[in-house]
Amino acid sequence: MPENHALWLPKKRRSFEVGSAPYPTPGLNEIVVRNRAVGLNLIDGIPRLAYRLVLPWLTFPAVVGQDVAGEIEAVGSGSHDLTVGDRVLGHALGTEKSINRASQGGFQEYVILKAHMVSRIPDFLSFERAAVLPLQLSTAASGMFQANGLALVLPTADPIDRDETVLVWGGSTGVGSNAIQLARNAGYRVVATASPRNFEYLQTLGADEVVDRNSPTAVKELVTAIGDRFLAGSVAIGNGSLPKVMKVAARVAGSRRVSSSAPAILTHLSAWRVPRGVCVSGIWGGSLKDNEVGPAIYNDFLPAALGTGAYQAQPPAEVVGSGLRAIPAGLERLRHGVSAKKLVITL
Repeated sequence: MPENHALWLPKKRRSFEVGSAPYPTPGLNEIVVRNRAVGLNLIDGIPRLAYRLVLPWLTFPAVVGQDVAGEIEAVGSGSHDLTVGDRVLGHALGTEKSINRASQGGFQEYVILKAHMVSRIPDFLSFERAAVLPLQLSTAASGMFQANGLALVLPTADPIDRDETVLVWGGSTGVGSNAIQLARNAGYRVVATASPRNFEYLQTLGADEVVDRNSPTAVKELVTAIGDRFLAGSVAIGNGSLPKVMKVAARVAGSRRVSSSAPAILTHLSAWRVPRGVCVSGIWGGSLKDNEVGPAIYNDFLPAALGTGAYQAQPPAEVVGSGLRAIPAGLERLRHGVSAKKLVITL
């Protein structure tokens, strides 16, 4: 049996430490993946007190981390469509309240994943590039397709043109890059915001029109860009985005549903003055594991879409280290801010 090692977040010490971990055994509808690359997210490196506020249920010592890519090492019962040796990406869910298991945390060499939250990847897609997707893809999909979000039509391999618009504020972020692609693959027209240096990048993802998010007339410009088309829904990503997106939703025809990339409690604090008729909901990136959206995205849509190039592993990956010990320094760099890219560690 192979040895396993993990980046542990101890109960009393503030810093991460690398140590041995049990080699995991998959249960019903679970697989074990040998990690080859992991993506870094801000929530992975928040201070200990913040973990107590954001993830109050988390049991220590903990293994955090959510973005993984590697090869399947073992397959549990019920996971008939996946086989040992498959190259996959997956959303590691060990910090979710309903799971709360170190064996399912991403920052380790061998990790248990839920089979319906895993996607095969084509041979031409490197593990480093694949690892940019999971949490940001899950967050965008949860806000856009769940019944308590925008309730949009799910993406397909052959989408129908719906002549409806989705607004994505914060299109160059990881969540925004995925929201644009998901909307386009569901047949929607996309209007988005970004800094001017990222306009061309958003257009390559499928955005029809892009507005400078820092423009003092951004709200007016977005209203004009949407025009007479029906607004199917809006996604607000980034600090200060929600009030502006609510203003746009209140001024155009169509759905006044807005999904905010912040969790529900932070969204409600930001949306204390909601325009009449606008409905705002927060997003929890792991919630799609409990409904039809998870398997619809990871099992039914993504494998073929990645294979044909209809969906890109974006934003671009920047490898900032190798091995579990490199993760803390990578998280520290992430806290200083990145734009239109995702930091990745190889294992």
